[in-house]
Amino acid sequence: MTNDTEAPASCCSISAPNPAAAGNGRANLLAGGASDDLTTCPVMVGNPVSKKAAEAAGLFRDHEGERYYFCCAGCGPAFDSDPAKYAANMA
Repeated sequence: MTNDTEAPASCCSISAPNPAAAGNGRANLLAGGASDDLTTCPVMVGNPVSKKAAEAAGLFRDHEGERYYFCCAGCGPAFDSDPAKYAANMA
């Protein structure tokens, strides 16, 4: 008997150029963040994000008067596919 199930790949595993990328290819969006600067990613719910670092890296979108910050470059395109769905994650 084998277990052929694999965990789904996260959107954060997508390789995309990111000026804030750490050595492992993921952005270090928590570096230097004050507690009032922290939020969570609406796509990868629960992933903490520094608003300042995400803005500097261009990892954000505006939707219906609100700004949403992402943990990695892969989350922006996912958010664009259904902004209302992901915005609801932040409510």
